[in-house]
Amino acid sequence: MVKTLKVSIEKLELGSSKLCKDVWLREIDSLLNQVSPTMMIAVCGATGAGKSSTINALLDVDVVPTSGMRACTSVVTEISYHTASTINADVLFLSEAEWREELIVLLDDIKAEGGNLKRTTDLHGDIEVAWHKVHAVYPSITLPQLVDITVDQMLAYNTNIVHILGTTRKISADNSSSFAQQIARYVDSSTGQKRRGKKNKTRKGKKTSASDNLVISAQEKEDHDTALWPLIRQVNIQCNAWALSAGAILVDLPGVADVNPARNRIAKDYMKKCNCIWILAPITRAVDDKTARDLLGEAFRTQLMSMDGNYDAHTITFIATKCDDITCSEVITALDLEDDPALEKINDCIISCMEETAELKLKKADADLRTEVIDARLKLLQAIIQQCQEDKTALANGTMLMPQLTATEHQTTQSMGKKRKNTRSKESGPAKRLKSSTFGQDSEDDTSDSDMDVDDACGGQKSVEEEQEKEDTQHNDGIEDEPEEEVTVKVLDAKIDDAQKSIKAALEELDDARKAQMNIKDALDDLTRKEMEARRDQSTFCSLKRSEFSRNALKEDFRVGLKLFDDATAEERDPEAFDPTQNQRNYDEVDLEVFTCSSRDYVRITGRIERDGDPSCFSNIADTGVPALQQWCHRLAIGNQHRAAKQYHLQLKMFANSVRAYTDGISDATVADSKALREKWESVEGGLKRFKPTMNHSSRIKLDPYGEPTGITPRLVKDFGACVERCVSDLQGLFHDGLEDKCRAGAVKAAQGAVQCVDKFAESMHWNTYRATLRRHGSWYRDLNVELLTPFTRNIASSWSTLFESDLFTPLSSAVTECVKKLLADVEVSAAAELKERACARSSDSQEEVHLALGKIIKVVEGALVREQKEISRCLAPHVQTELVDGYDRATGQRGKGSVARQKTVFHDYVDTRRHVVFDGGAEVLLGRLSAAAEAVGEALNESLRELAEKVEVSISVLWEGIPDDLRVRSQIIQTVSQMLAQLDMWSQAAEKVSLAS
Repeated sequence: MVKTLKVSIEKLELGSSKLCKDVWLREIDSLLNQVSPTMMIAVCGATGAGKSSTINALLDVDVVPTSGMRACTSVVTEISYHTASTINADVLFLSEAEWREELIVLLDDIKAEGGNLKRTTDLHGDIEVAWHKVHAVYPSITLPQLVDITVDQMLAYNTNIVHILGTTRKISADNSSSFAQQIARYVDSSTGQKRRGKKNKTRKGKKTSASDNLVISAQEKEDHDTALWPLIRQVNIQCNAWALSAGAILVDLPGVADVNPARNRIAKDYMKKCNCIWILAPITRAVDDKTARDLLGEAFRTQLMSMDGNYDAHTITFIATKCDDITCSEVITALDLEDDPALEKINDCIISCMEETAELKLKKADADLRTEVIDARLKLLQAIIQQCQEDKTALANGTMLMPQLTATEHQTTQSMGKKRKNTRSKESGPAKRLKSSTFGQDSEDDTSDSDMDVDDACGGQKSVEEEQEKEDTQHNDGIEDEPEEEVTVKVLDAKIDDAQKSIKAALEELDDARKAQMNIKDALDDLTRKEMEARRDQSTFCSLKRSEFSRNALKEDFRVGLKLFDDATAEERDPEAFDPTQNQRNYDEVDLEVFTCSSRDYVRITGRIERDGDPSCFSNIADTGVPALQQWCHRLAIGNQHRAAKQYHLQLKMFANSVRAYTDGISDATVADSKALREKWESVEGGLKRFKPTMNHSSRIKLDPYGEPTGITPRLVKDFGACVERCVSDLQGLFHDGLEDKCRAGAVKAAQGAVQCVDKFAESMHWNTYRATLRRHGSWYRDLNVELLTPFTRNIASSWSTLFESDLFTPLSSAVTECVKKLLADVEVSAAAELKERACARSSDSQEEVHLALGKIIKVVEGALVREQKEISRCLAPHVQTELVDGYDRATGQRGKGSVARQKTVFHDYVDTRRHVVFDGGAEVLLGRLSAAAEAVGEALNESLRELAEKVEVSISVLWEGIPDDLRVRSQIIQTVSQMLAQLDMWSQAAEKVSLAS
């Protein structure tokens, strides 16, 4: 609709009122260019905190590489929403200058004093990181070759690398698996390790040390691909994830102290821009480590809660990860859950399953033995039938036949009896008793005996074996006394018939036995599943109880840490008036958002990765905590969306009403009345497109007798300029009065503690790490420049927060509104009687438009000032670093025996000499930047308020402008505006119904 209206307005001829057309088109462009607000969230966590896994679960798509063995993410990764079904990414590479800067530092880390390689015992820490990066990009260069190679030679070694630097690669994939394969090369720092690992597996029988892995022949390196992750500045990913659909943007920040200065700067810039911070830690360490209380250290708390001036309940979110990592016995003991009724019920179920399983296993053993005995008996019967058939053949052929059948039967039966006794000796539990028989005896007795059950108790086993042994002995004695039976065809057929009947009966018995086996197996499987579910319920119960305890503990720890911080700040601000018994705020209302999540079980329950198997702890997807985190991410951003939509709706409605009022015109006004108003209040003649005092159109700008521009716009521009001048002066006065004394005192405190801070810093770390920090001008795993500033920032933090949390622009808003009211009142007074009522109505509409536009202007300026004050508050550390660069370099230049001690002494003496200059200069830099910020605010306000003045004139010009001549275009505009207003009313009614329903 807005685009359609723009086309119609562009066609509309407004005669001399080209200012009106220009203001309208500018308003339309503003409406069309408005974008949905975003909520930038920084995701921070130490290595192994489960950060990447949590992000993937949150998005329901794998966009960040994960590994259960090593740290993967090595670059800043921004993840935002788009509506396309594909997953897209822009991979930004370092410039050649940035990569050169990093190579210099990396080579310094690898080389020892004198230019030689460091000892193999030192191949850990700094050198390991440095070698890992160099080797990833230049796999054919061996460690010994780095002794004599220069940075220029390394850059020239592979020209393809140089061509990549400074470029951007685009990735697009239809699914997460394809995207993961493509993106891994850019952001996964473990890819090179994987390739080396596969290569090393071929070296059978040879153990290699860590240093051996660093010195590999050039021939082996030729088979390796170049890894690109050390060359990446940043990765921007877009995916269709519901959690981000309201405008949330996740920024996955790698661990602190990246050796690459460019990536370090990017990470710090994001920390300035981010609206919220998510801190992740494994739940097993989150409470014990007092993570919420420490919250990244004092410097972080000072910066976030005071210097940035934007702390609220949504600023910080704590996420405890890996909730499926649970040891129930430890949790039960630690939280005293033994007598919990719900847990007792679960434990009773587990015990019952275990007891029933034990009983069924005994029955299974008996069923297995019974099946084994029947199988052996069937084999015997088959063998007898085969022997009888062979005997019949021999008789038919007249072949001499030894009467061995009876002996064979006896021997086989005896063997079977022994086997059964041996089998029973290895089993436990009862079994069915089976009698062996010699064919020629009553087969029916044999069948009935075999089906008889003996006592099921385990104690009956001995009697069964003894009875079987007795029967076998008696049977053997009987065979010895019986005379040999004559072997004839009739006898053999009878024996075959008896054997076949016995086989039939045995098969039926075997079928029953196997059915019993299957029933027992099914019952065992059901019990196993039931026990597994019960144990999972136990794990779920314990995990949820631990999560509840952890959330409460983290919230309380955060309140304690916040109170300690507030008390320290209050004492610094006014030691004499500080009362430790008085709270600085209502800490009961401080409610840190804490989520406990299991990304692994969430992925398993949703079935996104089939090979991961069943969940280990949770069976309900809500218990994993991921859906709640998705809702929270969505809710953080949706508030901004609602406010922006409401503002856009109101702005569009105001604009549509303004256009309709103009196109409707005033039919009852006389030409003379309109002309009189035009002469008095119109600011241009001849249709000047836009009023600009600096433009060379003096013949068209209406001037008063004194040569000054006249009309609505010049008057308001002049009045607004005076208001802005007062606002800038007031801001500079507030900055001076509120912060100058604090800055001076803070500089003195920082200078007083600088030497002690430097010495303590040096003593707190290994000499190699200290030397690496000096090479990086104080900023690495810890930032010495920031630590030196802690007394300074602590001293100004409270005043800074109070100043920027105050309403700085309310006086300006009131003054501008008053200027507009006064002008509109003058217009009403000057209007003829016939135009009084219409002038009053336009005055009311204009004031409403001014109120809306002024609110938008103030909001934009406030946002700009917040961003600028964040920038200013962080300018001190770079200033200190710049002032100490010469000292860092002098200390780094110390070589030879005793160089570590000399480095510490040199830097100690340099800081002692320069400390007052450094911190006094820092105070001047801070105050100067604040004054410049006030001037910048004034320039932005002048530009925005000049446009507001033109808008007021266009709104009032309806009183003297006639109806547009082009009736067709005018009709189109009226129709479009009417449809737009009807649609806006419908949206308003729908929003009101939703609000009432909720």
